[in-house]
Amino acid sequence: MSHHFRAFSFVDRIAAVQAGVSATGSYAIPAGLTSFSSSLVAEATGQLAAWSAMAAVNFSARPVAGIAGLVEMLGPVRPGDTLELAVEIESVDSDAIAYGGTASVMGSPVLRLRHCVGPMLPGEEFDDPQALRERFALLCGPGAEAGGFGGVPGLVLEGAGIRDGSSAHATLQVPEDAPFFADHFPRRPVFPGSLLMQCNLELVGRLAADIPVPAGASGWKLQNLSNMKLRTFIPRGDRLDLEARVLESTGDTLTISVRSRSGNRTVGAATVLLGREGGE
Repeated sequence: MSHHFRAFSFVDRIAAVQAGVSATGSYAIPAGLTSFSSSLVAEATGQLAAWSAMAAVNFSARPVAGIAGLVEMLGPVRPGDTLELAVEIESVDSDAIAYGGTASVMGSPVLRLRHCVGPMLPGEEFDDPQALRERFALLCGPGAEAGGFGGVPGLVLEGAGIRDGSSAHATLQVPEDAPFFADHFPRRPVFPGSLLMQCNLELVGRLAADIPVPAGASGWKLQNLSNMKLRTFIPRGDRLDLEARVLESTGDTLTISVRSRSGNRTVGAATVLLGREGGE
């Protein structure tokens, strides 16, 4: 079975699109999954923006991850939910895209992207432009068959440790092979930035679990990521060093920086804000 448009594709219908301006669409999260992370919700929203942008340049170029000014986590998402996706393209040309977007479930926003910017690169380096045109026509017509995504292979944070309750460190071994590489991307397989985001948030969660919560609260809750940057492509088999470090603790909020490195090279970074969960 081909993993193209299945293993890491999170738009299965485009309801309306104005190429290079806006789009609405949906994605039915397979009910058989054990979970569907907020990072994948962000990926779905970004993919809808990518379809609108690619259509605007006749699939000669495609956007790739760059900078997200703000990613707001607004509500839970569960297997079996249908994501209602909407994006507004602020600008797009052969060099770059700027956009924002929202993912909702049953009309309630669960995630919002603000001030996202990404480079536009030659589309044929990543995929067959004709295959993309045909997929776009399918999404805008009857829609794609749901249920193609079977989940992501386990990504293990190795040697995760916490130092003095103020920082946490771990190593991530990027797989040499995984189904998502056939979809991200067929001609230039790279590790998705959204999965790096997911691993960094796991490390943040481990660090936050070691920090006392405010009186009356049940724990720390993820609120948003800001200034998220992916500086370079991550190849198969790369080994990344992840670090989460407390920047500020005000009692009711916790601000943590995350940074990912490959050797001495910074791959990505972001700032994570957590707030109190439960209580008054």
